[in-house]
Amino acid sequence: MSKTGVLKNQNSGVSTNKLVKVSLLSAISFILMFVEMPIPGLFPEFLKIDISDIPALIAGLSMGPLAGVAVEVIKNFLHGIVATTTGGVGEIANIIVGSSFVIGASLIYNRKRNIKTLILSLVGATLLMVVVGSVVNYFFLLPFYGQLMGIDAIIGIGKAVNPRVNNLLDFVLWFIGPFNLVKGIMLSILILPLYKKMEVLIRPAN
Repeated sequence: MSKTGVLKNQNSGVSTNKLVKVSLLSAISFILMFVEMPIPGLFPEFLKIDISDIPALIAGLSMGPLAGVAVEVIKNFLHGIVATTTGGVGEIANIIVGSSFVIGASLIYNRKRNIKTLILSLVGATLLMVVVGSVVNYFFLLPFYGQLMGIDAIIGIGKAVNPRVNNLLDFVLWFIGPFNLVKGIMLSILILPLYKKMEVLIRPAN
């Protein structure tokens, strides 16, 4: 067999291997979407933290940002089919916000793969998710819910938790931004002990 043929077979094997890993991580991520945890007293009840971004983050750190985004897209596509309550709007927002975290972390980490860079990448990714999540909710997701429930109703839900909330911007500043900050910190804490153990198993062959 020629060298070209060998290279083609190797590339095909790597691509298939990556596809299998992305599919497996997507399935795990989809299941984790149903494990949600509210933080009563700090945020409205409908803001619930889940850890479904961890498999996408592992994919992004190990195989590049596109693999991580693929996991985000697949998990939300599946969720949109079987469990959506927003007609797909919530899933689209979840893709955008989750992908911002995954892309931010993987782009920084893949420059120099060590623990220090990993920590820096998670800090940067968390801050990026706070910004992107705030923008997406202010211009996209909350106005959508406002059409269904009424903006005043949403603000009222926020005001019941925090009297400082008087408008949509207050809602984003007091709830959405801090919520994504807490979520980013939690995901970062969980990924640090998990990643190095799993990297050996899922990292693509050179």
